[in-house]
Amino acid sequence: MQQKWVALIAVLSLALGVYLALTIAPPSIDTDEPPLSAQTQYLNWYPQARALSEFELSKHDGTKMTNKDLQGQWTLAFVGYTFCPDICPVTLAELNNIYPQLQKGVSNTPLKVWFLSVDPDRDTVERLNEYVNYFNPDFVATTGPHTQLFPLVRSMGMMYAISESTDNPNYLVDHSASVVVINPQGNIVGRFKPEHTPGEMSISDVDHILADMPILLSSGS
Repeated sequence: MQQKWVALIAVLSLALGVYLALTIAPPSIDTDEPPLSAQTQYLNWYPQARALSEFELSKHDGTKMTNKDLQGQWTLAFVGYTFCPDICPVTLAELNNIYPQLQKGVSNTPLKVWFLSVDPDRDTVERLNEYVNYFNPDFVATTGPHTQLFPLVRSMGMMYAISESTDNPNYLVDHSASVVVINPQGNIVGRFKPEHTPGEMSISDVDHILADMPILLSSGS
């Protein structure tokens, strides 16, 4: 009889333990989300985030900009120059058009748009200030010496080249047309690449940016 009572108490104790485990400390549910690269549709992610080369550039407002200014925010960066006849003004105008909608998607980290001029001989601080404010006063424009620009642009996975003599005041600058994405740690994670369609200007599709960026802005990472 005593053995039966011991067995009954053991069963009741086990049942009580299961009940308490379920009610007081229920099993944890795996809430791991897929990586951001799997959640976006159009952003061309690099295999791993790329650190930018160290830089100190002149901003359009006369202050300095360094790598530290990219931390704590998501950044859309675009390489160009103010004398660009087509790609640069169209891209900046398109980014300005979607900027209010992008700002609505900001939850954990801010968003900045950065225009990096690779034509320091003509793009003075004063000209950059006038140029960027024409599109949006919230945008940031910078430039600096080629000794900093070349490694910086390369570290972005981009390029630029002055293919003719600068003695011609209307010289053109060849440059990448992608919009690159910089994470809150100040590293490049990928880019929105233009789709090359015959007869059309090769610029990044802002609808693609508008589709993917809210996912990043809500992540905070």
